[in-house]
Amino acid sequence: MGRTGTVGRRALLTAGAVALAGCTSEADGERPKGPSAAERAARAEALRRRRSVSTAEALRERYDAVLAAHPSLSARLSPLRAAAAAHATALGEGGTAAPVTPVGAKSAPPTAAVSAAPTPPAASVSADPAVALKELAAAARKTADAHTAALLEASPEYARLLASVAAAAAVHAYLLTEGGRG
Repeated sequence: MGRTGTVGRRALLTAGAVALAGCTSEADGERPKGPSAAERAARAEALRRRRSVSTAEALRERYDAVLAAHPSLSARLSPLRAAAAAHATALGEGGTAAPVTPVGAKSAPPTAAVSAAPTPPAASVSADPAVALKELAAAARKTADAHTAALLEASPEYARLLASVAAAAAVHAYLLTEGGRG
């Protein structure tokens, strides 16, 4: 007994390859072109920007939740919340800006162009203001870490902006914990 099963498989593979080559060729014999390198880079940059805006908006929304639960913290948190909103706007410049809403106003639902991932449900806020501040500081640190991680693949100009926003988020974390003790 020879290898009759092998010959059949080879013939089938060869016929499949020929058929596949015929399906992917155009009439003039050239393969269809995909997006150029510049188009792929632009898409990747837009996706990075949407993710950065979403991250910044999540921190702003966290500020809104804490302010709604603890209005007595308004004097301390309002300037930081305003800065977080400005960061989201700055990160989105270039076509991906997220709408920024004033304190106490309801945000419009994110559109597909703004949000790279579904927006997580609003986080619950502790009834204890001190715990709420610690949780907000943790969210600010998480935001700083996310922006820092995004630096690795960002264009030089956008990386500088991300670095500034990451540093500001780290300062927010400090001001919400250590800075409030003085």
